[in-house]
Amino acid sequence: TVKATSGRQIFQPLHTLRAAEKELLPGFHQFEWQPALKNVSESYNVGIINGLSGWTSSLDDSPADTITRRFRYDVALVAALKDLEEDIMEGLRDTGMEDSAWTLGFRGMIKECCDGMGDVSEKHGGGPAVPEKAVRFSFTVMSVSIQAEDEQEEVTIFTEPKPNSELSCKPLCLMFVDESDHETLTAVLGPIVAERNAMKESRLILSMGGMPRSFRFHFRGTGYDEKMVREMEGLEASGSTYICTLCDSTRAEAAQNMVLHSITRSHDENLERYEIWRTNPFSESVDELRDRVKGVSAKPFLETQPTLDALHCDIGNATEFYKIFQDEIGEVYKNPNPSREERRSWRAALDKQLRKKMKLKPVMRMNGNYARRLMTMEATEVVCELVPSEERREVLRELMRL
Repeated sequence: TVKATSGRQIFQPLHTLRAAEKELLPGFHQFEWQPALKNVSESYNVGIINGLSGWTSSLDDSPADTITRRFRYDVALVAALKDLEEDIMEGLRDTGMEDSAWTLGFRGMIKECCDGMGDVSEKHGGGPAVPEKAVRFSFTVMSVSIQAEDEQEEVTIFTEPKPNSELSCKPLCLMFVDESDHETLTAVLGPIVAERNAMKESRLILSMGGMPRSFRFHFRGTGYDEKMVREMEGLEASGSTYICTLCDSTRAEAAQNMVLHSITRSHDENLERYEIWRTNPFSESVDELRDRVKGVSAKPFLETQPTLDALHCDIGNATEFYKIFQDEIGEVYKNPNPSREERRSWRAALDKQLRKKMKLKPVMRMNGNYARRLMTMEATEVVCELVPSEERREVLRELMRL
């Protein structure tokens, strides 16, 4: 029996009590997909699963049960949405929408990230024989918006305030794989890709604020660095003559023309090109064929949005500014052909100043944290102390503001 609020006791059949009890367990969320997801089981109370579930064959070179762990994509998405339930309901109320009237038309924007985690080898290994690199695939719920049946405009009711924080980034799959190993990576991410494709075609029915609501999802693979974009989109690696993940320019073309490039690549186009590479319909030589497919020689398997990730953007900018700072300290505009010794002394002066005033240790190779500290007005002011002419200091500040 259950006690009603009035204090009377009400008989309930056992299965409804069980269901009610389950709802109270942490991490348990009931949901359904309409239509049901293709090739994905309908059970919703699954936790961490073997990352190779969804594949029948095993990977023979390392024990398959140690190589990867993951959540099922739809279950992880539901858990992430339920974590945001209060924020989403508050957003609904803030827009003046009566929250009980809105059950349809919710849209979630999901940012996906995938990156290598470097060397994770055991120093005194006694564990199972697994590759000593790891890769993590994760996602962030960037926003939730709602669109009325008759309205054109969609209204955003939730936006992730810290989209780049590790706190908003939900791990989906961890794998012992080297990110350069295209075959193994494809095998492990295959089931995730299948689930993601199935979710694009379906609607999620999930209880929010005590009412079933219907969600559709859009996936944006913008959290991949260039190496990973090339990997996922089947492009040749970074040493290729085709240098860009956005367009078809070669090294020679890019060196001639650094400004006008149109974005020409898309996932579908890369798929078509791979087919041409595989079948060689015009019976061309390898060089002619390569020129035709512009360096697409593996099967693209995960649709990305080819972008320059923010980290490498920061690093690229900072590398450039680090050189500019040195040139300004040495007044290169007065002396266009400095000797190596002079350049070295300017660099030493810059490093010393940054270490003293900003506690920035010199780095062999520009990294993200250093780059972000260097690209600040504070760093510019510190460097300006070493720049002789006031006029040049002002220009430098102006450049950093831009």
